[in-house]
Amino acid sequence: MDKAQIQDRFVQYARLARLDRPIGNFLLLWPMLWALWIAAEGVPEPLVLIVFVLGVLIMRAAGCVINDYADRDFDGHVKRTRHRPMAQGKVSEREALALFVVLCLIAFGLVLLMNRLTIQLAFVGVLLAATYPFMKRYTHLPQVHLGAAFGWAVPMAFAAQTGELPQVAWLLFIAAVLWATVYDTQYAMVDRDDDLKIGIKSTAVLFGDADRLMIGILQLLMVVTLVMAGLQVDLGWAYYLGLGGAAVLFVYQQWLIRNRERDACFRAFLNNNILGGVIFLGLVLHYLLH
Repeated sequence: MDKAQIQDRFVQYARLARLDRPIGNFLLLWPMLWALWIAAEGVPEPLVLIVFVLGVLIMRAAGCVINDYADRDFDGHVKRTRHRPMAQGKVSEREALALFVVLCLIAFGLVLLMNRLTIQLAFVGVLLAATYPFMKRYTHLPQVHLGAAFGWAVPMAFAAQTGELPQVAWLLFIAAVLWATVYDTQYAMVDRDDDLKIGIKSTAVLFGDADRLMIGILQLLMVVTLVMAGLQVDLGWAYYLGLGGAAVLFVYQQWLIRNRERDACFRAFLNNNILGGVIFLGLVLHYLLH
């Protein structure tokens, strides 16, 4: 291959790994950062922080690659995904699988710098990431599976920082699962018409006309779970101020999706990046003031 062809391969691999769509990185990073700041009481070990930030970014890329591999026969029929590299035949199945394996090996190499418990938990994380894309064929709850895959960095962060898995770690994990189900349902609402035509399952399809109600219930449960986590470790007013801001943003998201319009549902999905940052800001302020 000449230089131009090599550059094109890297561009297609970057698109496959969603390096041009950083929103997903933040949606994975926020719960991990919540967990790490609480586990470290505001001062995480530098090595742990670096490993987990890099690990989350790499595993998110790996998850996107295996997702497109799993959906290679469907993406061309969905408006939002028909321009993805595999849907357009610009990346082969073998290339996608090879890229997924390489990314997982790099992430695992980083995890080897951590303690034994973290390494053991990493195997579960890889299993969740690798199996999620196939769930939409068999269950209407792939968003819950995605939440578990995204949220698994929470117990791993506690394990790496403290060597333990306290109750608050699992409360934060539950909150992460609930949150991912919220925003990925909003995301699935964008594709619902196409998904119904080609037989793809999702919570947006499952909830039907009750989608806004179910999202609202999940939003409330997430806030309640995070309140319980705050009480568990005696977090102060700054944290709850951040949760209050998150609650306001949830109300705003409900307003956005009120008519179930594609663009508005997508804006509601994107708004979750701000929401995660607001919660993290509350945590940072709490530990700075204490």
